[in-house]
Amino acid sequence: MLTIATDIEVLARFGRALADPIRCRVLLALREAPAYPADLADKLRISRTRLSNHLACLRDCGLVVTVPDGRRTRYELADERLGHALDDLRTAVVAVAADRTCVDADEKGCC
Repeated sequence: MLTIATDIEVLARFGRALADPIRCRVLLALREAPAYPADLADKLRISRTRLSNHLACLRDCGLVVTVPDGRRTRYELADERLGHALDDLRTAVVAVAADRTCVDADEKGCC
C-alpha cells in the first residue's frame, strides 16, 4: 500500500523528471555510464547551458548526483536501481502500448 504523502510525491517527482525528452535522454545516457557535463552535452547534441538546466532539475529531484573528480564534476545516477527502473519502465510501456502516442496535455487534457 502506498504511503499517501511520500510514495505519491516520489512517484510524481520521477514522473516530472521523465516528462521532458531531454531529461529522459540524460537519464538514459547516465544509465550507461557516469559522465562529465561537457561530454554529455556533446553526446546529446545540446548546448551546455541547456544541459546544465536539466541536470540541475534532475539533481533537485534527487535522481542524479555530482561526484567531484579533481577540478571537474562528474554526474551519475543517484542509485543504480534507477537504471533498472528506467529499463523496466521502458520495457513495460512498450509491451503494453507500443502503438500509442501521448498527446500533450495542452491539446487534450490528458497525461
